[in-house]
Amino acid sequence: MFVLSIERIQDKDQWNNRLRTLPYAHVLQTYEWGEFKRITTGWQPQRLAFKRGDTVVAMASVGVRSVGPLKVMYIAKGPAMDYADAELVNEVLDNLQQMARREHAIWLKIDPDVVVATGVPGDENDSPDMTGNAFLQALRERGWRFSGDQVQFRNTITIDLSQDEDTLLAQMSGNTRRKVRIAGRKGVAVRDGTIADLHILYDLYRITGQRDGFIIRSLSYYEQAWRAFIEAGLAHALIAEVDGRAIAHVILFHFGRKCWYFYGASSNEERQRMPNYLLQWEAMRWAKSRGYAVYDMWGAPDVFDESDAMWGVYQFKRGFRGTVTRYIGAYDYSPSTMLYAGYTKLWPYALNLMKRRAELKFF
Repeated sequence: MFVLSIERIQDKDQWNNRLRTLPYAHVLQTYEWGEFKRITTGWQPQRLAFKRGDTVVAMASVGVRSVGPLKVMYIAKGPAMDYADAELVNEVLDNLQQMARREHAIWLKIDPDVVVATGVPGDENDSPDMTGNAFLQALRERGWRFSGDQVQFRNTITIDLSQDEDTLLAQMSGNTRRKVRIAGRKGVAVRDGTIADLHILYDLYRITGQRDGFIIRSLSYYEQAWRAFIEAGLAHALIAEVDGRAIAHVILFHFGRKCWYFYGASSNEERQRMPNYLLQWEAMRWAKSRGYAVYDMWGAPDVFDESDAMWGVYQFKRGFRGTVTRYIGAYDYSPSTMLYAGYTKLWPYALNLMKRRAELKFF
């Protein structure tokens, strides 16, 4: 039995190249994401590689922020490791909990892409995942709590890109397949986006935010994200046009085995041409042609009925007939129950205040 050693990695290529080989590797664990959050929101990344002998077996990019003399810590969509290896899981959790205590953290949050079940809850295709449920049990036995602050989507829809294109098209609902074809017949063309299109991407995203009622950040925030990831080869934009005029786009982030549909936007005009349907199809084709095994549509309801705010978007995504995939969600470890309780009571008020300020700034 090897005792885990920890190496702190500062080199970008060394970090990403090692991360890419691990199970459950995620684009939000890349070097670039840590730098993006450091520059834009002040989270300071600590990049830890866990080793058995000379072999890296787990990695965690830990974002750290100070709250007075204390800290909060977040491993976005990580750690990356083999969650079926119970011994490894326990060793990594031991080390993370020790770090949280040593750094005087109010909480340490993790939300890896560990599947707890697939299918809609209660449906005939609802299928629990043994690895995910074993990991949940390990967390609960250690005192980790299901977080009231679920930063990322807990559920999503994934599409298996190992299938050929004819099969991917055939498995779509008839209505979705028809709309994909309508877009092509109505003159919608899809092209690759570049750095030169950043203002177009942002303008369409701003229009979408105003129409759909969600707050967006400044151009500089998205330009930092989109430019850095496109230049690093970790993001790709597709733009739908009619007669050379941009009417919709998607921005894909990709790393390891997966390609994620992170951003999408559309104009208020020409929506009857169904550009969003064609964009999703072209996104899947692009991801498949680059060797990605899974296309993640990035988000599905927490509650699978019309009461959920994502229900309309979910109906659109379900037409592509992927697999409803339910992850464990975010879990928090806190060395101090009292500090954690106090923070979680005050945090919603602070969050609402920040949202109000953002709304005033936006409008």
